[in-house]
Amino acid sequence: MTRVIHTGDTHIGYQQYNAPERRQDFLEAFRSVVDDAVADDVDAVIHAGDLFHDRRPGLIDLQGTVEILRTLADAGIPFLAVVGNHESKRDAQWLDLFSDLGLATRLGVEPELIDDVAVYGLDFVPRSRRDDLEYDFAPVPDEAEHATLVSHGLFEPFAHADWDTDRLLEESTVEFDAVLLGDNHKPDTAEVLDTWVTYCGSTERASASERENRGYNLVDFEDDNTVGISRRGLTDTREFVFVDVDLEPGEGVDRIQERVREYDLEDAVVVVTVEGDGKPITPATIEGAAIDRGALVARVNDRRELPDEDEEVSVSFADPDAAVRERVRELGLSDAARNIDETVRDDDLVDANVRETVERRVRDLLEDDTSAFDPAPERSPEDADVTTVADQLEDGTEAEESAATEIDTVDESDDLEESAVEAVIDAATADTDGGEPPADATETNPDEHESPSNGSGTDTDELPAEDPETNTDEPSAEDPETDADSEADSPADADASLGDFA
Repeated sequence: MTRVIHTGDTHIGYQQYNAPERRQDFLEAFRSVVDDAVADDVDAVIHAGDLFHDRRPGLIDLQGTVEILRTLADAGIPFLAVVGNHESKRDAQWLDLFSDLGLATRLGVEPELIDDVAVYGLDFVPRSRRDDLEYDFAPVPDEAEHATLVSHGLFEPFAHADWDTDRLLEESTVEFDAVLLGDNHKPDTAEVLDTWVTYCGSTERASASERENRGYNLVDFEDDNTVGISRRGLTDTREFVFVDVDLEPGEGVDRIQERVREYDLEDAVVVVTVEGDGKPITPATIEGAAIDRGALVARVNDRRELPDEDEEVSVSFADPDAAVRERVRELGLSDAARNIDETVRDDDLVDANVRETVERRVRDLLEDDTSAFDPAPERSPEDADVTTVADQLEDGTEAEESAATEIDTVDESDDLEESAVEAVIDAATADTDGGEPPADATETNPDEHESPSNGSGTDTDELPAEDPETNTDEPSAEDPETDADSEADSPADADASLGDFA
């Protein structure tokens, strides 16, 4: 029998809630998996993508990862992995560096033999390129009794899937016994065309919707040609305290505080979710009280739709286009700033993903033009570059094409001034959530994917691009992990052969 640990979506480097302790938590969760691997003397650790949360991990995160991988290498346990959407770059991957150091093996179309198991890999591939993808793998070695594929993405038949698993299995030149997946942060297993397809889930909670305990899969390739998949939880991840309050009419902050006091909050991440018909509340009051009682982080998610009684809105219906022109002229916004403003106020973008999406847009804009955010010159209502709602509707097709081009742009410049980028991001996101996204965007993918996270698998304070239970990555109204962002994070090669991604 050959036994391997199937893990993924470790998202090392994710400073969730802007808390350095949470950044360390993601690294320590990966360390726990490796410690279990050494203690159990498994035959390999297989990682299904999104080892890092970002394509530019920090030096401390890299050093910590190398140290952990050396623990595996010293124990004689191989580490095999694919590249996920969160960490994917256009050039060489960090996984390639670890391979050069003798600490990892990047899986691809050629099999890696672990005892009698041939292991293949398929990196994350953006949706736009999957139709032309050919699942052409090298033959299974004669000495192998099993074959398994490792990949990253949102595969059928799981929720929010966008990848055709039937086609993969039917068109593959190799008959797989199991497909080991990453991107969906919720563990799950199904049988497709007599093949076991399984997600291992994430090793840390990348969003407040991931309430179940985190963990990984143990996969046993038996001598009788069967495959056994079991789940093992991680017991030493940071505690999340979830407080759900359904306010009755007339109830408010006092009722919420009463419910919060029922829990031990020491060093925990506290997520308070408010629903019902009660009075309006001030989240900061509740969050502050939880911090005073020892919580590491506290977030309040008020899911009720309450009227904003303090805001007075004055609208002239005589000429709304003129009002738009007037307001744009008053603000003196550059085109780049208006682009970021639209991103921040996009109702389809969950609050938890705003900061990361804005950061990506800012980097893209500054790469194209370092003066992109210089104040715009004085404008008059007759200026052609003052776009009205009517203009946008009339030019809808052109705007869509422009947006698609922007989304496909991948920023790989390492020469940007980080302070300038951060300043623009902070200013852009200030009126959304005070510069720090909420714990749960009522949230996601995954990285759905994540992105995001992906999924049910992409930080901001939450993974981008996917449903909360993926990385980054699923198309859910509550989030990581859809992977529109995943495609922006993926390689931009022109060809769509399998070898480009493996």
